[in-house]
Amino acid sequence: MALLFQVSRSCLRRSLQSSQRLTLPWPAAHSVFSQIITSTSTVPAKPYPNPNHDIIKHSSSCIPISEFSRSKINFRWWDCNCSLVGQTAGISTSSGSVEKDGLKESKNVGGNNDRGSKTMSVSWIDMYLPEPARPYARLARLDKPIGTWLLAWPCFWSITLAASHGELPDVKMLVLFGCGALLLRGAGCTINDLLDRDIDTKVERTKSRPVASGVLTPFQGLSFLGFQLLLGLGILLQLNNYSRILGASSLMLVFSYPLMKRLTFWPQAYLGLTFNWGALLGWSAVKGSLDPAVVLPLYLSGVCWTLVYDTIYAHQDKEDDLKVGVKSTALRFGDSTKEWISGFGIACISSLAFSGFNADIGWPFYACLAAASGHLAWQIFTVDLSCRDDCNRKFVSNKWFGAIIFSGILFGRLAS
Repeated sequence: MALLFQVSRSCLRRSLQSSQRLTLPWPAAHSVFSQIITSTSTVPAKPYPNPNHDIIKHSSSCIPISEFSRSKINFRWWDCNCSLVGQTAGISTSSGSVEKDGLKESKNVGGNNDRGSKTMSVSWIDMYLPEPARPYARLARLDKPIGTWLLAWPCFWSITLAASHGELPDVKMLVLFGCGALLLRGAGCTINDLLDRDIDTKVERTKSRPVASGVLTPFQGLSFLGFQLLLGLGILLQLNNYSRILGASSLMLVFSYPLMKRLTFWPQAYLGLTFNWGALLGWSAVKGSLDPAVVLPLYLSGVCWTLVYDTIYAHQDKEDDLKVGVKSTALRFGDSTKEWISGFGIACISSLAFSGFNADIGWPFYACLAAASGHLAWQIFTVDLSCRDDCNRKFVSNKWFGAIIFSGILFGRLAS
């Protein structure tokens, strides 16, 4: 036993001596670990992340950064340069974005990593609709409600102007015309995409549209158009006979508008005639006839308003329009665009005032008209016509112009 004890003690002493020879003093250990950390991490240390940070929605290219101290090594695993990948929904920290047929494409400029990465935020169509229905929803632009608002506001103005003094407008008519605006706008977009599919493939903003990209065939688009028109007919049949004839006559404008960009530099004026037909139809649906002293100035104001916002919108595509040979007021006006649309803005406000005066509307209308004038002036004088993002922002803001005018007519009618 004594011999065994001595052998064990000798072995233990040799083991301890070996481990002491392998143990580095603190300065040497610090130097070794510093070299390892420097060679494996080229990203500077950053503050600790938000504890609510959701790494599931981001790419997995996380770089562990070590923070060495005398007592321990602390690892921070989520010091990441992350970007949205694929079609992940809804988060973007980029400085610029362009909406593109349901997907908003963003370019990351500057920030912590100046890599110019692109991100995509997915619309509600991708999140909630079944896959077979998505191309049809995009064909009708259901993910871009601004077109429906611009079509509906002149209808709502007219219906509210036609209300009796001191009374609210006919709610049933507002609902019918709201649904009609949604359907007619979708039908107009479908017609436009069917007729322009050869042009859309050459324009960056439109080449991903369902028909142009081949996701839907022309026959499928035509079938969908018939379905929308059938639903629209059901709404039109709810109106009086005078309004049915007046409403059906607008289809000529709807079907011929897409051809105008091939024939004239004024397709925006033709769009104004089409989009503001509701200014006539809304009044006739309530009254059973037209009062030219009220509805014609109202219709003219809508046409001038359309020339303002759609000329701004057309500046997004002016380079592509030149390449493919289509025309627009943006190309016609060129560097004089702001002078032209200022004139149309003045005509719009003047016509609205004249229509309200003839309708014997109360003072709140004119207060709101002044506010709407300021909004229109802000658009015209601040828009950067060379920036697609800014043109799109100003275009979309016109839903608020329409809402201000509607509020003025509503309160003015109640006060009269």
